[in-house]
Amino acid sequence: MDRDLSDEDSVVDLSFEAESPLAPPAELLERLPSYDCLFQGGGRQIFFPPLEALGRPQEPRCWSSFLEHSRVPVVTEEVAREALLSFVNSKCCYGSAAAGDLVIQELKQQTLCRYRLETFSESRISEWTFQPFTKHSVDGPQRGTSPRLWDIKVQVPPMFQEDTRKFQVPHSSLVKECHKCHGRGRYKCSGCHGAGMVRCPSCCGAKRRAKQPRRCQMCSGSGRRRCSTCSGRGNKTCATCKGEKKLLHFIQLVIMWKNSLFEFVSEHQLNCPGELLAKAKGENLFKDENTMVYPLIDFPLREISLASQRGIAQHSATLASRARVLQQRQTIELIPLTEVRYWYQGKTSVYYIYGTDHRVHVVDYPEQYCCGCTII
Repeated sequence: MDRDLSDEDSVVDLSFEAESPLAPPAELLERLPSYDCLFQGGGRQIFFPPLEALGRPQEPRCWSSFLEHSRVPVVTEEVAREALLSFVNSKCCYGSAAAGDLVIQELKQQTLCRYRLETFSESRISEWTFQPFTKHSVDGPQRGTSPRLWDIKVQVPPMFQEDTRKFQVPHSSLVKECHKCHGRGRYKCSGCHGAGMVRCPSCCGAKRRAKQPRRCQMCSGSGRRRCSTCSGRGNKTCATCKGEKKLLHFIQLVIMWKNSLFEFVSEHQLNCPGELLAKAKGENLFKDENTMVYPLIDFPLREISLASQRGIAQHSATLASRARVLQQRQTIELIPLTEVRYWYQGKTSVYYIYGTDHRVHVVDYPEQYCCGCTII
């Protein structure tokens, strides 16, 4: 028997509305003097960091001393063959006979410079959010003025480690009636529209299945079944306030720590893919870490000096208006690269050895098999 809904006036009919939590209209919330901007731009505001004075530029460096103490080991034929054998043995479809028998004809070696600039920054945004009000104490405007976002002290994560954290802004809490259920804590079920019963899916409400004289066993001949969405109650707990009828609104501070990376590898005449060199392990030649670093204007390789100037300018332009720079780090690494030209079974080909850990890139290895493995 269908439920009489005349006594359900306290249940809001939201059958045709989304049942997920929704943000309230801005006009429901009171204005806080420190955060009027939240009512003018869609409920979210980016706060610019206070400007900080730059330190003095560093003195010119003596690069000759750096270069004298940095030596990349020379790759010999023995090292080149061992590197190839190690690479081949790590591949299930490569045979090792060719690596042992091929004749190395020529070794072309270059030492590349890789410049990296890392800028660790902090940005802050504020936004209204809410949660069900469970009758705990409310830290509202009556307890004082909310601090400005950049005045809120938080623990900074280790430098150059990205993270995102959220905090409740002090004295910004407001308790309001739930805007979804209008303070009733529940609403009519969208599955049965408050009736608690739905048409039987087996007999489609006919009480008997087609061409069968016996009554439907699923609904016992009633043509109706209990609604599985609300378990026959006809209403559901409000998903927004969780049945608490009221919501605690507050301004949430979202802090994002991000590590921006600029990278440049010096030019070379060998045909080794650049993306491999960007990830290669190198020997550290120079490291400069400070709150703000300055461009390298006197490095012997001019393209590295230009890359340093370009990277610092890009990060400055990108972050100046929306984030606070906490730390910068620039490094120069030496990346060894060797082209190995070899002869095998009447054909000449090449492979490359790159990085201080002797990684290998093979253009066309002569002894390959297909064993049905999947390349990921």
